[in-house]
Amino acid sequence: MLKKKNVAVRIGMALLATLSGCQEKTPQAVFVKSVQVVEPVPLAARQTKVYSGIVQEAHEISLGFKTAGQIRQILVKEGDFVREGQLLACLDDADYRLGLEALQIQYDQVKDEVERLKRLYEGKSVSGNDYFKAVAGLEQLEVQLQANRNKVEYTCLYAPVDAYVQSVSFSPAEMVDAGTPVFNLIDMDGMQVVVNIPVELYRERDRIGQVSCRSPFLSGSIPLEMRGTSPKADNNQLYKMVFALPAGTDSLTAGMNVDVDIVLEGEESSSLTLPVHCLLEERGRTCVFVLQEDGTVKKTPVKAEHLDGQGQAIVSEGLKTGAKVVSAGLHSLRDGEKVKVVPAPSKTNVGGLL
Repeated sequence: MLKKKNVAVRIGMALLATLSGCQEKTPQAVFVKSVQVVEPVPLAARQTKVYSGIVQEAHEISLGFKTAGQIRQILVKEGDFVREGQLLACLDDADYRLGLEALQIQYDQVKDEVERLKRLYEGKSVSGNDYFKAVAGLEQLEVQLQANRNKVEYTCLYAPVDAYVQSVSFSPAEMVDAGTPVFNLIDMDGMQVVVNIPVELYRERDRIGQVSCRSPFLSGSIPLEMRGTSPKADNNQLYKMVFALPAGTDSLTAGMNVDVDIVLEGEESSSLTLPVHCLLEERGRTCVFVLQEDGTVKKTPVKAEHLDGQGQAIVSEGLKTGAKVVSAGLHSLRDGEKVKVVPAPSKTNVGGLL
């Protein structure tokens, strides 16, 4: 009888333990997605865009004699800096001077003859036809005489502007024709900065205000003046924009690279800028996920007008300044879902290794 009672007690305790175990439930872990957020930035009325530019000479001057002849002397060499009006080279002018002297003698003779005919014409001893014919012949000789004087002057070649001698194509004793380039000069009074700009800036070129350039070789920036823009894009859809450097800028030479700061002027705007990867296209509308105070996200429709060319979308409706917009992890989110915000990795700690 005692043995049966002990068995009954054991069975009761086992049942009690089983019932107690059934009442304890193992808590289930809730997975919370991690996201990163950014705040939209107000669209500034003035924007500064930076592009790479290159310093170039405004143009190269191909300089040659205005008359043909044999080079007698070249007074400069490649790399020399020459001033406006400086003598660069000269031709052998012996034949030109002989022709000038011969014509001068003929001119003086005809001039004396015209003076004699003038006195006879005034005394009515010769006809007016003979006298005026002699005057016309004298005038023709005067023109020829001036042309020969010019040819003598053309045997000397002078620098038209302050410039550097880039190349010398002939040597003394060589023959050259009229107009054949003897020197190539780099005009230092017309230095310019050339920038290739994208379509976005070309469309807003009317908003361009202050422009300046910077270089590691400069202590500060140099203001630039707009010279012109090519209306045709190249194969890379870039437009050539040219800015003039101030006269006397000796610190920059042709071929140097510079950074060009272009300021775009504009009216005050209520639009915000947001990284384009924050946008989500869904059923023909554009949305973003906005972080709420309770840690959930809300899908919010926005109106994104266009891109500014630097990966930023311009949002005109749907967002307010200070909103926290999901920038990473948004494609797997649902409206109203709880999320955990993680900080963006530091630019100097790629991969979070430090």
